[in-house]
Amino acid sequence: MWKTIVRRILIMIPQLFILSLLIFILAKQMPGDPFTGLITPETDPNVIEELRVKAGFYDPWYVQYYNWIVNAAQGDFGQSYTHKKPVADVIGDRAMNTFLLSLLSVIFVYALAIPLGVLAGRYQESFLDKSIVLYSFISYAIPTFVLSLIFVYIFGYRLMWFPTTGTVDIGVDEGTLAYYWSRFHHLLLPAGTYALLGTTGIIQYLRTEIIDAKTMDYVKTARSKGIPMKKVYSRHIFRNSLLPIAAFLGFTITGLLSGSIFIETVFAYPGMGKLFIDSILSRDYSVITTLVMLFGFLSLLGSLLSDIILSIVDPRIRID
Repeated sequence: MWKTIVRRILIMIPQLFILSLLIFILAKQMPGDPFTGLITPETDPNVIEELRVKAGFYDPWYVQYYNWIVNAAQGDFGQSYTHKKPVADVIGDRAMNTFLLSLLSVIFVYALAIPLGVLAGRYQESFLDKSIVLYSFISYAIPTFVLSLIFVYIFGYRLMWFPTTGTVDIGVDEGTLAYYWSRFHHLLLPAGTYALLGTTGIIQYLRTEIIDAKTMDYVKTARSKGIPMKKVYSRHIFRNSLLPIAAFLGFTITGLLSGSIFIETVFAYPGMGKLFIDSILSRDYSVITTLVMLFGFLSLLGSLLSDIILSIVDPRIRID
């Protein structure tokens, strides 16, 4: 397995190289530049031009790409023109916010999807099953930003149960119990919103696996031996049906770490997803290219993690 892991990691290198080249070229094709927003009637155009020359904006694209990729290999991803500090520091400030939101969202997704999937599969064609399937179809059809706006209006502005912006209340001292509760309180609504929309795939897959497992020979054998149906589900059907779901965990975690752009934008939650949108609007190329590279790396890592997790939970499977 270790040889396969090393080989997969090595394969990531050319994939990330191609991704970096495409993203760098596409970012340079965007209209305007970070200094366009500095232009006012009182601004001296010569000052703006000097800034562009100093930043290397008039160098050939391949020269700019070479300088950028060499610096990136050394951990220097450039300077954010919007935030006036290194890109690594800008992303680092948002990474923990996205991590906390991702962690709570994963917990909510699996805590909701697994029971619903099991119930739907066990009581196939019942009213409960049809209700769960209907919920899955509705949650799949509703756009993320639409449900987010509805929840912000209902639970944020009308009922005022949850805050709708930021990560912590103003004036709360860091490190106190009130501070941690405030952070958790700010996470509940966006994480819950994502969970309601992110359970569809897991519910449907788990339901299908349980329905298929009920017709397997090992289940029929267990039932013929007089084993209670409750034990058949817990020891055989449920355990085997969870194996593919465990493989989804890698994609779920890395996908969430990439930041839910719509969730973070609607809830004004300062994570990497919102940073990505803000960087596009402000033409902050250094942040854009670095974030896309990070998202691409996380996607490749998620594929590898899913294979590793599946091989661990099911010894019959070997990724090598």
